[in-house]
Amino acid sequence: MAPPDLIGNYEEREFPKFRNPTIDTLIWGSKRHHISVLLEIDVTDARVAIRAQKRRGQRIGFTAWMVKCIAQAVSEHQSIQALRQGNRRLVIFDDVDVAILVERTIAQSDADETLPMPYLIRKANEKTIATLHAELSVAKQQAIGVGEVQISSPRITWLTKLFIQLPRILRDLLFWQPVFRNPFRFKQSMGTVGMTVIGMSGQSGMSWGIPIGIHPLIVAVGAIAKRPGAVHDQIVIREYVGMTILFDHDVTDGAPVARFIRRLQELMADSYGLQEAEGVAISEEHLS
Repeated sequence: MAPPDLIGNYEEREFPKFRNPTIDTLIWGSKRHHISVLLEIDVTDARVAIRAQKRRGQRIGFTAWMVKCIAQAVSEHQSIQALRQGNRRLVIFDDVDVAILVERTIAQSDADETLPMPYLIRKANEKTIATLHAELSVAKQQAIGVGEVQISSPRITWLTKLFIQLPRILRDLLFWQPVFRNPFRFKQSMGTVGMTVIGMSGQSGMSWGIPIGIHPLIVAVGAIAKRPGAVHDQIVIREYVGMTILFDHDVTDGAPVARFIRRLQELMADSYGLQEAEGVAISEEHLS
């Protein structure tokens, strides 16, 4: 054993069992055949529109707008969120259910830990930006009890607590394997699209993140940065957001993905849906 003076002060804690589902997701996600596409998309006009509405007291959130654009693009290219049913069939849903990660503080007996917790937005493609923002704002403030691993989860609390304490082999056998075999159960529990917001404005440059997940489509939103851009053959300063799109190569190929990305870029460049938020006063917040 090393002399104490070479180690310094330290603290030992019990490993928080509520992290087990996150580890499970990373393990199963690493087995997916995801292909990553890195993008930078001009969001200048959208940011101008959001700030203008904020000055009028009609505030909306950039994250809610992103959810709206992604859900709309997916609804127009539904095969991008297909789920496998066995080895011979695909299930393609009409509804776009977005599982977005929200960092929350989990009350523990010895310390408060933070954990990115999924919140499932049902039928995101049918909701306005104002509705989406209000729903996300409530999710950020909703009380989280010990042992819970998903915001507004319909699962029974004691059953969830039992699940996170089981050995991983039993969690795989009793939950994960049945979920992956049944696309309807997967959608009910996990949604069809995964989304995480890694960083927003205030950083010095563009950033991208390449997440690990289990959804057929995963979107990671990075930081917003000001960079020179060409507009009407002139170089001007524009605002760009870094994004990473992960798609499951088992269920879709490059051509459908390219069409989806092209449509997403069009929606974001055209400030899609922002006009629907006029007349609704809600605070602007960003999810992490």
